[in-house]
Amino acid sequence: MRGTASSTTIEKWCRYFARGSRISEITRAKGERQKVKVEPADEPLLPFPFFLLPPETMKEPTREIYWNISHIWLMYALLVPAIAIGAWGIWRRVQRWRRGKADASRFDRPTLRIKRLLDHSLAQRRNPIFHRLLTWGFIVLTIATIIVALDADFGTAIMRGRFYLYFQSLTVDVFGAFVLVACIALAARRPRFTPLLAAIFVIALTGFLVEALRIAATHDPWAAWSPFGNLIAKVVPVSVVAHRTLWWTHLAITFAFFAWLPFTQLRHIITSPLNLYTSNLAPIGANLKSVDFEQERLGVATLDDFTWKDRLDFDACTECGKCTDACPAHTVGKMLSPRDIIIELRDRDEGSAAIAGAAAAQALWECTTCAACVEACPVFIEQMPKIVDMRRHLVMDEADFPDGMQSAVMSLEKRGHPFTGTQATRVDWTQGLDVQHVSAAKDADVLFWVGCGGALIERNQKVIRATAQLMQKANVKFAILGRDEKCSGDPARRIGNEFLFEMLAKDNLANFTKHNVRKVVTPCPHCFNTFKNEYPRYGATFEVQHHSEFLEQLVDEGKLAPAREDGVTFHDPCYLGRQNGVYDAPRKVANATIEMERSRNKSFCCGGGGGMSFVDEPSDQRVNQERANEAVATGAKTLAVSCPFCMSMMEDGVRGRMRVQDISEVLWASQQPVIPSVARDLGGRGAMNVPRSPTRPGPSLTLGMTEGEQN
Repeated sequence: MRGTASSTTIEKWCRYFARGSRISEITRAKGERQKVKVEPADEPLLPFPFFLLPPETMKEPTREIYWNISHIWLMYALLVPAIAIGAWGIWRRVQRWRRGKADASRFDRPTLRIKRLLDHSLAQRRNPIFHRLLTWGFIVLTIATIIVALDADFGTAIMRGRFYLYFQSLTVDVFGAFVLVACIALAARRPRFTPLLAAIFVIALTGFLVEALRIAATHDPWAAWSPFGNLIAKVVPVSVVAHRTLWWTHLAITFAFFAWLPFTQLRHIITSPLNLYTSNLAPIGANLKSVDFEQERLGVATLDDFTWKDRLDFDACTECGKCTDACPAHTVGKMLSPRDIIIELRDRDEGSAAIAGAAAAQALWECTTCAACVEACPVFIEQMPKIVDMRRHLVMDEADFPDGMQSAVMSLEKRGHPFTGTQATRVDWTQGLDVQHVSAAKDADVLFWVGCGGALIERNQKVIRATAQLMQKANVKFAILGRDEKCSGDPARRIGNEFLFEMLAKDNLANFTKHNVRKVVTPCPHCFNTFKNEYPRYGATFEVQHHSEFLEQLVDEGKLAPAREDGVTFHDPCYLGRQNGVYDAPRKVANATIEMERSRNKSFCCGGGGGMSFVDEPSDQRVNQERANEAVATGAKTLAVSCPFCMSMMEDGVRGRMRVQDISEVLWASQQPVIPSVARDLGGRGAMNVPRSPTRPGPSLTLGMTEGEQN
């Protein structure tokens, strides 16, 4: 039949192009050195026509493992000290980890841990392509070496037939080439790692040369299945002496590398998989540890105060710098570098102070606790919790922290909120609205937790009114705590005052229990995160939703009309998105279809978290301006937010260049007839209503607004 060739024809055609691959005659008389008879051969026209070779012609492909090598016992003699030195280096690191405090929450849910290990150790989800190639190549070459050892020492006969061709020859050759390419690319990008990458490069290169010399000398009939080794074999001379010398050189370098590995940065080859398996499975917003107030020291003052997992984090660091690149404080030129903090802690002596000098302490107070560093780390190091742990020592033991944060803490202790003002303003936003106190609304299904930023900052009171009106329109039975509401404790905890946080949490929980609260809705992501992830440690069992989730539910149920405004971009709050995984709900509520360059889990912080909204910043190092410029660059008409801190920070940053609205305001405008004056009132004047200091937008407190002013 035309267009069809017989198996015999194909085989002849393949062998024609692969001619020259003839087995050499190898002899060794008793007491004599090995002799190799090399016959001249024609060059093949194609380097590897293996893909056309019929399966029936593959008759037991293999190779001699220790061809041309004698005194194999010397290999084992070299292997023993290499293993001993490497094991000693690993044992030293393990002993260092064991000196840390206990952390028993790292081995539960093994199935999820194994999945994460496979996803991020093998699949390398958070790593760039060249690091993936290097890792995959390293793994494949290691497996191939183990197979050779099993065949040679235990007679497993694995290196036979199709497996030998497909894996031990073709796959190993390709992944070996990956290693060479990756080493060159990574050395160009990260010059400080050049010596380590050079060692890996030399190991892979000498491996190819050994293979090429063997192919050239033996005229391996299966050489085409080792494409790169086969190509090199065309240009290297036939020399059994060179092969033997290079084989031992390759072996010595490889053994030395593995003995050296635990003492270098490449120890992360071992520690990173361990760190992935023992990483935090809870949302990032739940990864702050509790404080034992019975301890002599509170927080972390020395290396001895870190847990064993913290110490493993130090050794797992690859020094890639992804955490520092993602850090908003570092991006705008501040001292904070999460990578440098981890490296410095790793390199400090046992028992020494964790905080080395005033410069390091200053860097700790530049952290917004946005957790961008944690999200970016390819091996799941928890940088942000360590910063908070060190803050705790400075706050609770040393009383040494920035003045603005000190004022916020004092206000929390005296007034139950972090702002200067009177508690009476917590209910001023309700004027003209039929909103009941929880004690009077026995049939309320939802407690509307307003939050300090919502109740006490003038601009945010419009957000609270819009949210309340939306719930009323949807016939939601809700109530508020009013003057009985206190701060959730988030600012106190992130600043480092764990004692104050615990006091506020217990007071709030007692209030919830008193009023039989079963469900809480709040427009503040910080309160949302605290209620959801941190209050359960104190016995909380109530359900909590961010207002974006609740409003999305009301829209889906047809109780509210969907938003109809176009030209909206959305800023992801760190404590809603990255730390709790809520991304789609606020976008749907506000019909936000325009994305900023950094969005969702890679969103850039507004700069107001971690107590930073209470601290004056240099005018040229302000995180909110960086984010505001990114929002303006989208060309959107409206910047939608869903956090009271983000509202203040973004309005100050955009400075009238675009409209800033909460998602509830965008949705509320869509429930009304389109009246230009209403639209302007809901968002157009917002940027003008927030007083600013020269360096930081100051929270403006309402001292008895009229209903008209609030609208």
